[in-house]
Amino acid sequence: SQPWPGPQPQPELLAPSPPRGTWASNSRFLLCSLGSCVGLGNLWRFPYLCYRNGGGVFLIPYFIMLLITGLPLFLVELSLGQYGAAGPIAVWKRCPLLKGVGVAVLIVSSLVSLYYNVVVAWAFYYLGSSFQSPLPWACAAPGNAELCQVGGPGRAALAGPVPGERVLGVTESSGLGDPGAVRWPLALCLLAAWGLVFLCKLKGIRSPGKVVYFTATFPYVLILILIIRGATLDGSLDGVRFYLSSDWRRLRSAQVWSDAASQVFYSLGIGCGGLLSMASYNKFDHNVIRDTLVMAVGSCCTSFFAGFAIFSVLGHVARRKHVPVGSVADSGPGLAFLAYPEALSLLPGSPFWSVLFFLMLIALGVDTLLGNVEGITTAILDEVPALRDWRRKMALLGALCATFSLLGLLMVTQGGIFWFTLIDTYSTGFGLIMVALFMCLGIAFCYGVNQFCQDIVDMICRCPPWCRHMLGYCKVCWAFLTPCLLLFTLIYTFLDMYGVPLCYGTYQYPAWGTSLGICVGVLSCLQIPLWATVALCRESGTLSDRFQKATQPLRSWRTASAQDTAREGIEVPFTITLTGSD
Repeated sequence: SQPWPGPQPQPELLAPSPPRGTWASNSRFLLCSLGSCVGLGNLWRFPYLCYRNGGGVFLIPYFIMLLITGLPLFLVELSLGQYGAAGPIAVWKRCPLLKGVGVAVLIVSSLVSLYYNVVVAWAFYYLGSSFQSPLPWACAAPGNAELCQVGGPGRAALAGPVPGERVLGVTESSGLGDPGAVRWPLALCLLAAWGLVFLCKLKGIRSPGKVVYFTATFPYVLILILIIRGATLDGSLDGVRFYLSSDWRRLRSAQVWSDAASQVFYSLGIGCGGLLSMASYNKFDHNVIRDTLVMAVGSCCTSFFAGFAIFSVLGHVARRKHVPVGSVADSGPGLAFLAYPEALSLLPGSPFWSVLFFLMLIALGVDTLLGNVEGITTAILDEVPALRDWRRKMALLGALCATFSLLGLLMVTQGGIFWFTLIDTYSTGFGLIMVALFMCLGIAFCYGVNQFCQDIVDMICRCPPWCRHMLGYCKVCWAFLTPCLLLFTLIYTFLDMYGVPLCYGTYQYPAWGTSLGICVGVLSCLQIPLWATVALCRESGTLSDRFQKATQPLRSWRTASAQDTAREGIEVPFTITLTGSD
């Protein structure tokens, strides 16, 4: 038989482990992955970035970044998980030097899950408050008269704090050092949100596969309804024109290109481990290239069309208030829980539209959370296979949900929005880009880009010509284009994040708060050199010998691949010859 042509595996003791499950159908994996990609960032971040960075002209750098960074990295995650049938940490048995990348992914995913479900809790709270008329954040609601002033027929302007801020308790805290008391209605909503995630994950990958038929398709129905309703409103064209107005001079700004690159990460869910973990339950011969194109294009198109649902309604609000559209537009939580709810409160039948909107937020948030939690649990189960027993797995999942629920209480206090903004700002941006950069470098220069492409061809078996052309394009990106663009984005993000003081509205964060945020952001990045050092120390010989050994696949990596292909009954064009003793 022919020996394995790639780097020779290292010896490693193997222990029998319970078998991993697989998806019942390809459509379930596709819907789960698409639901994990399409999240709240598609709804509240992309439209804001569009108008801030030159309107429609922002689509040019966005799609360039999608082609050069988004598609290649998306394919890397799906291929890594499917070929190795392993989660974010165990998959790096193919290159132990980069095990820290998997640990960094686990930390980033945990931080995202911690604050992301707080958004779902807010949506639950607003949803429960939407079954009344007038809406409690509307100017017509009792107790809001002092916050609003009437400037003409059908025109209401804010004279004080936004009523929606009072709903969330923002006006009752002076800043980061004054979180205040826990808002127990929000705490109960947070508990309900984590309880929903637990129930959706109760039967492993079979549960989200069924739930996602609703959660992945329902937001698209609601977005379409909101677009149609928005198009009928007076002033909607003003909002759409504002959304798509083109300022070609903005293409010369580095900020625009950095924003485009970061939005690609938010749109596709790259670097959080959910995609990789869900792909690890695919059958070995699943066509990952086809899924990459379908999900990447679908997610990015969702971002673009969601902007019409948002800005058509904001254009109507601006027309009623006789103010520019830019004065009622916002980003992040401010758009989803302040600007847009206020806009909905001005529509006829406002409770109905508010219920639809917050149901959409819950569906989008839960979908993304299911992917993140899958990444966390898969990483732990791969490291401790004994926990794959159903009862132990449920105990692990319950412990995770309970822990996240308790830690999230800080963000549902009276000043919780300040802590939410701190974690949101520093936990993802820098860490995600660092993870993606080293993932790309590891594939290109440690494992070998040619070997990685061969692995993909081995999985697809009958690889059509268009798949080979796609691989050829991605090979160029992995080896040069993608790392260069990621490095540029990393440097610019560092300068922008740590050179400009963090603010929420008019509140500027204190120095100790910024330092705490930096420590949170650096925590995930430090895992990469830390675990690389551990891998080098475990080897013997000179530094060069240690480095060479630490980049060779472990014995269990190749054995797992061989067992997967044998279990699927797939004939692969090579025979694995293992070296080293058991």
